[in-house]
Amino acid sequence: MGFIVQKFGGSSVADAEGIKRVARRVVDTQARGNQVVVVVSAMGDSTDELLDLAAQVSNAPHAREMDMLLSAGERISMALLAMAINALGASAQSFTGSQAGMITDAIHGKARIIDVSPHRIRTAIEKGDVAIVAGFQGMSRDSNDITTLGRGGSDTTAVALAAALKADVCEIYTDVDGVYTADPRVVPSARKIDTISSQEMLEMAASGAKILHLRCVEYARRFGVPLHVRSSFSHHEGTWVLPSPDDQTTIQEGEPLEQPIISGVAHDRSEAKVTVVGVPDIPGKAAEIFGIVAGAHTNIDMIVQNVSTHGSGRTDISFTLPIVDGAAALAALGEAQARVGYEAVDYNEKIGKLSLIGAGMRSNPGVSYRFFRALSDAGVNIDMISTSEIRISVVTSADLLDTAVRAVHAAFELDGDAAATVYAGSGR
Repeated sequence: MGFIVQKFGGSSVADAEGIKRVARRVVDTQARGNQVVVVVSAMGDSTDELLDLAAQVSNAPHAREMDMLLSAGERISMALLAMAINALGASAQSFTGSQAGMITDAIHGKARIIDVSPHRIRTAIEKGDVAIVAGFQGMSRDSNDITTLGRGGSDTTAVALAAALKADVCEIYTDVDGVYTADPRVVPSARKIDTISSQEMLEMAASGAKILHLRCVEYARRFGVPLHVRSSFSHHEGTWVLPSPDDQTTIQEGEPLEQPIISGVAHDRSEAKVTVVGVPDIPGKAAEIFGIVAGAHTNIDMIVQNVSTHGSGRTDISFTLPIVDGAAALAALGEAQARVGYEAVDYNEKIGKLSLIGAGMRSNPGVSYRFFRALSDAGVNIDMISTSEIRISVVTSADLLDTAVRAVHAAFELDGDAAATVYAGSGR
């Protein structure tokens, strides 16, 4: 017997026929000897329709009442699906997010999960019932008000329940057969990916792939939940999003469940900063400059282009590269100065790069503030900034790099219980 959490999106339960099709799929899954928990989204475009209704009665709806309104869509879906399953001769119970034990903070419209206590869900499945849970919603521990989780909330609900219930897999049903190399609606020739790592899926979600929401992937990665993305309209094998054992972490009692995983702080003294000053601010000049650098077989890391100086029609472009490649890049740029039309090149080897690395940073407010506040308090000035889903990087003066590393490390409470032992080497 397996334990499966299935999540069905709005397109899968858009109408009565869709709900009955989902019901048959759920009953078939249980009939194969599995315990099943189902999470549902609102029917079709009903959430958008509720938003339109709210806009018609108020220019500025109260956030609490918006959550009360929007949570109704998932409650309709869960009740209808439970009815359809019961009509097929199986037994199902439906639960709101609060009844399912989804405990959140008090931020309406974009609440974050702080605890999952699915006692009623366990009782239902132990009786042999299918438990149907309304996605996208929970209850604030502070106020006992209904909250909603924001975009991708039903996916996040499903993964959170799968983690809390120690399910074997969380199946995310959608209207395509899995994760593709591009959105198949835009690129019909896109290829379905059979297996992808959670880290790769995280980067894809952060870059705009709509198939899985960023928070859902972060949660699955954090708790080691395998995801199977597949279509509710076919029985084809979908895409497996598989976490690495190294991704999992131990959560202390009382610690919020949905929070950024800060892996560590890294630093690098091996790069130099190049600023091409007074570049004509016209299309193609940046490409020309980076083509010249590429022709010198030099890799570029961080890039910043300044806003054009008012009235001058010129801008500055800065980038970092390995110090060992600095001379070749400068020589190539010097030879092309007349052709490119820039005014000068500044070169600085006395820089250091500092990076904060961890999953969940982009969707957790406050990480950037905490990072830059720590640097500010330590008196560290910043020359360049670069970010990705799992990284914030800055360039600063080389003589402040150690100070910056220590400040950020302390700000994110990364220190261990005892001093580390360095047996040999300089750590350079």
